[in-house]
Amino acid sequence: MPGVLEQIHAGYVASRRVRVLSAHLDSLIAPHALVLDVGCGDGALAHTLVGRRPDLKLQGVDVLARSKTWVPVDRYDGQRLPYAAGVFDSVLLIDTLHHTRDPMRLLQDAVRVASQAVIIKDHLCHGVWATATLRFMDEVGNARHGVALPHTYWSKPEWDAAFAALGLRPSVWLDQLGLYPWPANLVFERSLHFMARLDK
Repeated sequence: MPGVLEQIHAGYVASRRVRVLSAHLDSLIAPHALVLDVGCGDGALAHTLVGRRPDLKLQGVDVLARSKTWVPVDRYDGQRLPYAAGVFDSVLLIDTLHHTRDPMRLLQDAVRVASQAVIIKDHLCHGVWATATLRFMDEVGNARHGVALPHTYWSKPEWDAAFAALGLRPSVWLDQLGLYPWPANLVFERSLHFMARLDK
């Protein structure tokens, strides 16, 4: 059964996710920006985004090396991003922070290398069965790729506290992303996802 679910996810859910997220990101990134996609995987999202926005330049970085990537991808040690302060206009953390045991450390480093904004898409641990649902989604979507799954899910107050500690101001907050069609959205969407643009 896990193999069947993974095939469904790869063939339908993942492709829809890329299309929907790239559409949201299109409106959040300034013209002609140099953008770093942290935890980019194979770079499919970055590639799709550039297809919509050819004015952007995308660089990926990940702790895992993939044999084929859609955009240039640097490998890093998961501790410190290998770039100088402020070298990128915007930094993307798309479903990345909950894969680290210390999200605050990575978020702080993303702020360091961004000159304008950090854009996050992640989860909100809110409501009945939230943790169980998020863990299930993570296992189906990521386990086969060898992605770390510490299941670090924050509540809205925890996100707010992290942003305040780093002096970040959410200029855009979206919590109805449309990642899943009906009726899957009733289970997997709910109030479990958000995207935010955080200006420095």
